[in-house]
Amino acid sequence: MINRVILMGRITNELELRKTSNGFSVLTFTVAVQRNYAKQNEDHQTDFINCVAWRQQADFIGKYFAKGRMIAIEGQLRTRTYDDKKGTRHYVTEVFVDNTSFTGEPKPQGQDGHQSRPPQNELPPPDDPLNTGNFEEYDLISDGGVPF
Repeated sequence: MINRVILMGRITNELELRKTSNGFSVLTFTVAVQRNYAKQNEDHQTDFINCVAWRQQADFIGKYFAKGRMIAIEGQLRTRTYDDKKGTRHYVTEVFVDNTSFTGEPKPQGQDGHQSRPPQNELPPPDDPLNTGNFEEYDLISDGGVPF
């Protein structure tokens, strides 16, 4: 059996990292994912997917992401039911997040309008052509491809 979900979209709500009574981190959030197609003269439709992250994934998302940021997640689709106080049965479908990735979207700008710069020790070495986008220093293999 296979149950894998891969999504990339924007976080729609403020993130609130919570702790269970056992001390485990849990984070529930919604990701807005735009559909790839649209009818002529209509806007793209958007699906709003409920997600749940536990432990280290919850901590990671809570630390590095925020409302409006693009996020890529991989996980499992899970369903559950519950009865409310009036006895009405509710069905819930959620993605349980296993992996989270950055999307390459620039970091949000600070209040002064400038992008925040990471600490110097996190910058790539300036002489590494792979990190500067300068691939001319690498020799191409005989068939014209790149050596990786």
